[in-house]
Amino acid sequence: MLRIMSPPSPPANAAAQRRERRIFTQGMLTLATLALSGARAATTSNEAISHSAESIHQEPVFKAGRKRVYDALTIASQFDQVIKLTGVMQSPAMAAMQKPTEISRHAGGPFALFGGYIVGRHIELVPNELIVQAWRVGSWSPGVYSIVRFELTDESGGTKILFDHGAFPNGRAADLASGWKEHYWDPLEKFLS
Repeated sequence: MLRIMSPPSPPANAAAQRRERRIFTQGMLTLATLALSGARAATTSNEAISHSAESIHQEPVFKAGRKRVYDALTIASQFDQVIKLTGVMQSPAMAAMQKPTEISRHAGGPFALFGGYIVGRHIELVPNELIVQAWRVGSWSPGVYSIVRFELTDESGGTKILFDHGAFPNGRAADLASGWKEHYWDPLEKFLS
């Protein structure tokens, strides 16, 4: 049985709080990855451990403050402007997606992006600092969610996102990694400039 513990009481200063949140969230990403990949391995043996789980780590940097980057990722009208810069909605497959962009501003709230092709729920939101989501592509099997984590840090007058994505179906890492660059980081950079 997997028990999820609450994070420890926050430390007094902001840097220590961010470090504690990062350690806690990385632990949760690891547990989620192991739970999802290990569940498949455990069907053949009660003692199997999966060593094949894939994950993505990227560190894009933007010439904008953390608030501006956070808002672009969490305010539907701003994210719509980012999506327009990708041109992806012009493709025949995406043009059929009709769901409007929806981004809750609260932990536990839903989001729907790219016409509903990407959906999920916010796990944790710390304004201008952290976004953690249960995230899925519409073509994945029902009930399959991955975990994405955007940690916003100051970087030379701009913002660096320490980005981690794990617990997605095996074999999808290359497509997802290029998708983050093409459909998030590149248009976000244009939007913020």
